[in-house]
Amino acid sequence: MLRILLINDTPRKVGRLRTALIEAGFEVIDESGLTIDLPARVETVRPDVILIDTESPGRDVMEQVVLVSRDQPRPIVMFTDEHDPNVMRQAIKSGVSAYIVEGIQAQRLQPILDVAMARFESDQALRAQLQARDQQLAERKRIELAKGMLMKMKDCNEEEAYTLMRRQAMSRQQKLIQVAEQIIAMSELLG
Repeated sequence: MLRILLINDTPRKVGRLRTALIEAGFEVIDESGLTIDLPARVETVRPDVILIDTESPGRDVMEQVVLVSRDQPRPIVMFTDEHDPNVMRQAIKSGVSAYIVEGIQAQRLQPILDVAMARFESDQALRAQLQARDQQLAERKRIELAKGMLMKMKDCNEEEAYTLMRRQAMSRQQKLIQVAEQIIAMSELLG
């Protein structure tokens, strides 16, 4: 069963989402107002999903969502009365997985949470791929830098420098990037 942290930012309609969750068979492990420090609350409670019930998400709500999404990513579902497409776009950019306007019905909660979880997983996979590609690009740049330094030190061409680096990596059972970093460090040390 999903562990749900409910953030209730609707003083007029307190409990509307909690009631719907209970009717749908979910367990709300914690309920708080938005005056809390959401990242700290998430760290303490460790929910699977965060549900935010708000009339209109303001700047404070968005900032809290950005912090959680950056530091402790989780699916976040926002139930709101706000129809403004700009507010919706801002919520999605902030890290909201599902933005639901009007209507909290118990029978809709499971599909909504399923979609939010799927979207969150997809977003996380894309972020991981992007991070891996950024890492690969950074490593390639460092390897090229080291290769250029080696070409100057050994007075050799690019292919020879690359072959020397590969041999060194294989003989020491290291990755090519490790050898490149050693070459760069040595070059910097020797000036």
